[in-house]
Amino acid sequence: MDRRSFLTKAAVGGTAAAAASTLAAPAIAQGRVTLTMVTTWPRGLSGVWDSVERVVNNVADITDGTLTIDAKAAGELVGAFESFDATASGQADMYHGADYYWVGQHPAWAFFTAVPFGMTVPEIMTWYYGADGKALHHELGEIFGIRAFIAGQTGAQGGGWFRKQITSAGDLQGLKFRMPGLGGQALAALGVSVQTLPGGEIYQALSTGALDGTEWIGPWSDEKLGLQEVCDHYYPAGFHEPGAALSVGVNLEKFNSLSPSHQRAIEVACADAHQHNYALFTANNGPALARLLAGGVNTHAFPNDVWDAFGRGAAEVLGGYMGDPIFKKVNDSAMASMRDTANWLSLADTPYVAQRTRVLSSM
Repeated sequence: MDRRSFLTKAAVGGTAAAAASTLAAPAIAQGRVTLTMVTTWPRGLSGVWDSVERVVNNVADITDGTLTIDAKAAGELVGAFESFDATASGQADMYHGADYYWVGQHPAWAFFTAVPFGMTVPEIMTWYYGADGKALHHELGEIFGIRAFIAGQTGAQGGGWFRKQITSAGDLQGLKFRMPGLGGQALAALGVSVQTLPGGEIYQALSTGALDGTEWIGPWSDEKLGLQEVCDHYYPAGFHEPGAALSVGVNLEKFNSLSPSHQRAIEVACADAHQHNYALFTANNGPALARLLAGGVNTHAFPNDVWDAFGRGAAEVLGGYMGDPIFKKVNDSAMASMRDTANWLSLADTPYVAQRTRVLSSM
């Protein structure tokens, strides 16, 4: 299928080529290669930048320094949402970001981060590594001249931060809320005024009243971003990202020019970063939540009618894309894998965790 048929005037930005024109060509000297990576993240941002550094360090270690990556934060060479275009055009060698930022290029990119009421982390890993998720990621990427790998994992993301408590589905009407991907489109279908902002712009937007609320990642990253300073109400459970993968995308022409060992090093480095990043987020979220609660943050659960509204919005958005053969192919694969995995986990893991909690509480 022709790549050009999918290129749109999307929110990911059409100015990448001009913005990225100053990027240096990959350095190749005495068998050593350096690739320029553009990212969607501010430098040092907890969790997501850790994933960037893990990939960079892995590649250097695996290849004994014969392949290195020069990682640039959002805005250092191109804007956060220009990373995809810069990589696809060859102005940058690779990106690190969340692939649902690219749904304006094609909505199927969302499956390689998260979709509403989609897969948890074990389900994502089962689909990606044990079924055909990775092959579909590559198939989609090739349309745009990119070889993509999942390379980070936040785990389940919170439902979000709000200035006012959400007590019914009616409270969503007109709410100015930040949420990317198909989850954001589902909220828009419910009357929410949805905005897609890079992480580095969220705090300022909340501080000035440009946003009434936001989702970001989870307690650890949210605390570091300072969201508790501008919002009083936090909803730990959300519908939009029950497990959210981050990704590396490499310009396909550049990837194919690398030696097989360097190609493999990138793939292995990304897979390791995915599992390591999940452990990092999970280990830090519990202590961070305890600190937030001690600091006076109010936690809530969405009422059932709000969850039902989320479901209606998600069904409308997902159903609207089923006429696209690529979207339907990826969706059908992901949902079939999710159902099979969930059937087993619901009979094994879920009852075990419930019984473990009951037994340990009596010991």
